[in-house]
Amino acid sequence: MKAIRVYEFGGPEVLQMAEVERPTPAADEISIKMYATSVNPADYIFRQGGNNVIRAYLKLPLGLGLDAAGVVEETGSEVTQFKAGDRVYGVPNFPGDGSYAEYIAAKANQFSLMPDHISFNEAGALPSCALIAWNGIVDLGHIQRGQRVLIHAAAGGVGNLAVQFAHAMGAYVIGTASAYNFNFLKNLGADEVIDYNSQHFEDVLQNVDLVFNASPVRDKSLRLKSVKVMREGSIFVCTHLDQPLEQDFLDALAKIGATATLVGGGSVTTYTSSLQGTTQMINEGKVKAVISKIYPLVEVAEAHRQSETKHVSGKIVLEIRKEE
Repeated sequence: MKAIRVYEFGGPEVLQMAEVERPTPAADEISIKMYATSVNPADYIFRQGGNNVIRAYLKLPLGLGLDAAGVVEETGSEVTQFKAGDRVYGVPNFPGDGSYAEYIAAKANQFSLMPDHISFNEAGALPSCALIAWNGIVDLGHIQRGQRVLIHAAAGGVGNLAVQFAHAMGAYVIGTASAYNFNFLKNLGADEVIDYNSQHFEDVLQNVDLVFNASPVRDKSLRLKSVKVMREGSIFVCTHLDQPLEQDFLDALAKIGATATLVGGGSVTTYTSSLQGTTQMINEGKVKAVISKIYPLVEVAEAHRQSETKHVSGKIVLEIRKEE
């Protein structure tokens, strides 16, 4: 089968189409005929050799891809929740061979049945970002109806889902984005959008109950600025596992009786939530996948270049095969 492999760390040019052996599922795994995956910031970070948190997990040759959508081909002897022919989506094993491949084998408990009536490309855009957004907004942010939520980088892959989750749960949603994405975010449920190019959010906001930092940019100053808009008892949730919470930031939060945490609970391999909530909201019409552009797998390098601009609304999808 064909799969993308990295044989040396570097730029998009190191992504190679390779012929590799088709995987066989272990007892607790399913094998999946892949239709779609997507490009996440983590993918190009891994391709470049990683950061301090995940570098030790990266071994060459390396497969990339966190998201997977496809059809179950075979189930391991211990798997009872899926059968051949099921349409599934999820986040395959990490570290592993990734999902930029025609077939994968991965643990069954990392997958869920796809929502009704969506395409494989839409499903491939969702899993990892949905898990992060759900973990940040629901599991850690404990969002409640009527609360004020500020989402940094609201138009991105994680951010747009966070906006949709918070809106569906009855929160007042504020997002930071470029002016280009104002209408996009309003249509997803944002009540207020702040242009990070021309406005200082810390000067115009107050009494925020939850700040969710979904930006791919590591910016210590953003954390400190966020404290200025938070109310007593509020929560700051950040997606940057590789950037520990600084003591001066924690001290500033303590002065107003606020707290902070990192998505994933400090783990680089799992998130505490499942796809079940996302699936339900999609089936109810409250949440949708947002696709920026679809590339065929052979154009993976160009897809990475586009992702690295950090100015993508929604997700970049890699279509592995056409849907029948």
